[in-house]
Amino acid sequence: MSALKKTALTVAAASLLPVVLAAPASADDPKNKAAANQPQPKPPAVMSKVGGERLGLPGTQVNLGPGAPVLPKELSGRSWIVADAESGEVLAAHNAHWRLPPASTLKMLFADTVLPKLPKEQAHTVEPKELQGIGEGSSAVGVKENHAYTVHDLWLGVFLRSGNDAVHVLSEMNGGIAKTVQDMNQHAAELQALDTHAVSPDGYDAPRQVSSAYDLTLFARSGLQKKDFREYASTATAKFPGEVDKKTKKREYFEIQNTNRLLTGANGVAPYKGIAGVKNGNTTHAGSTFTGVAERNGRVLLVTVMNPSSTEGHAVYKETARLLDWGFAAAGKVQPIGELVPPKSARTGGGASNGAPGTDKAAGDKGSDKGKGGKHQASVAADEDSSGVGIALAVLGGVLVLLAGGVFLLNRRRPLAGLLRRRPRG
Repeated sequence: MSALKKTALTVAAASLLPVVLAAPASADDPKNKAAANQPQPKPPAVMSKVGGERLGLPGTQVNLGPGAPVLPKELSGRSWIVADAESGEVLAAHNAHWRLPPASTLKMLFADTVLPKLPKEQAHTVEPKELQGIGEGSSAVGVKENHAYTVHDLWLGVFLRSGNDAVHVLSEMNGGIAKTVQDMNQHAAELQALDTHAVSPDGYDAPRQVSSAYDLTLFARSGLQKKDFREYASTATAKFPGEVDKKTKKREYFEIQNTNRLLTGANGVAPYKGIAGVKNGNTTHAGSTFTGVAERNGRVLLVTVMNPSSTEGHAVYKETARLLDWGFAAAGKVQPIGELVPPKSARTGGGASNGAPGTDKAAGDKGSDKGKGGKHQASVAADEDSSGVGIALAVLGGVLVLLAGGVFLLNRRRPLAGLLRRRPRG
């Protein structure tokens, strides 16, 4: 049996057991086209029905009303979902609860779990042991042992470069890898993301590590309620600390660019107008995965695509863009097939923001996310008129649902002072 067939069968087994055999994988290394020619696994006949009965059915689910456009033909993702970020209505889905390897999109859960616990100004000197155990071929931002970084620096490394080195350091600052994974699984349960089982905080392929398009969308929706999460997810380029110059004794900085092609464009992928994040991923078993959020005419949509089989270059981004286009055109013309459920605490009255670092404290919060050190503060370098990120971020600050008083409430639309488009200084 060929190695490619073994890989396909392994992924099929993951959806049924779910167990994924571990193998070296490069997070966000786009080299996964060969599997398109292999027999594709079928989704389970029975899946979770969280969010609605139809979301648990295999195949494509949609209720087209009068004047609604048909779904794009060029869709090959094993699983995908289109949802309204404000109302939580699911407009269409395909195998939404299929439990599949998530790759680095699992970092959304990591960030949503850990980001509120660590003040962004906190500085930390990296110990050698904190960089041990990183999977072979992992994506990295270039964190160096015995060098100091702020939490802000490390989150830029996580969101822009999908740096597993930054993830491991932040995990150690949170009490260690095992504790962080435990925290992630507890938070997933709180969000009612019941398809998810985290084994590694960075999304590197590991036995029994799975999630679903539905759950990844829940993670994005929850994370986007946090001001810092929104900034990091929408940052196109930033300055990251490098080595200390031996002659001048000054810290050098180098530029990093977001690997989200719908945000930055490159290699045949055009920036998507109105895109404002969120996270991409790619590993051997997961294939390509992506969750994106975009705004158009005051409506904010979330789309997740997992493991497209198309040989089209950067298919995960192009299929996401097609689903976003369809969602904006179909909004108001389709009947929802389900919903993105609120966290458990929202039903019991425990969901109000506690003002922890990285959260929106109140509707009038005008705090800046500049952090310490002008040379490495986050920046969005693309032209505002071409991408619409600035507009999307302003709208996201107002129309994304917020947890307050135990229920989802809509906040007033307002600009976010810390999320205005800016270029790096110095």
